[in-house]
Amino acid sequence: MSTVKENVIQTKSFQFSLKIIELFRKLQAEREYIISKQLIRSGTSIGANVEEAIAGQSKKDFLSKLSISLKEARETHYWLRLLRESELTNLNVDAYLDASFELISILSAIVKTMRQKLQ
Repeated sequence: MSTVKENVIQTKSFQFSLKIIELFRKLQAEREYIISKQLIRSGTSIGANVEEAIAGQSKKDFLSKLSISLKEARETHYWLRLLRESELTNLNVDAYLDASFELISILSAIVKTMRQKLQ
């Protein structure tokens, strides 16, 4: 039996996608349709781009996909902040904000390291 090394960003971004789907359902139940659709797109795109990066054809391709993932994480963080501050919903989104900030921090560090390696 072979052991596969756990990829932290892959795992965290997938788990975050599941949480975003859960939040999307709650928002839809409250009839919040605009921001919820933006959130589901950007929030699940983070992990999808991480997956594409892992399968990248080159280090430049890897960096490109992870950079997109970072942009999507920042966009998701924006929508979550907007949800909280606009009071469109009574749902507490603080845990989602914390999780998105964690993804931003991890992705930023990986992108920064990769850029330095490619110079």
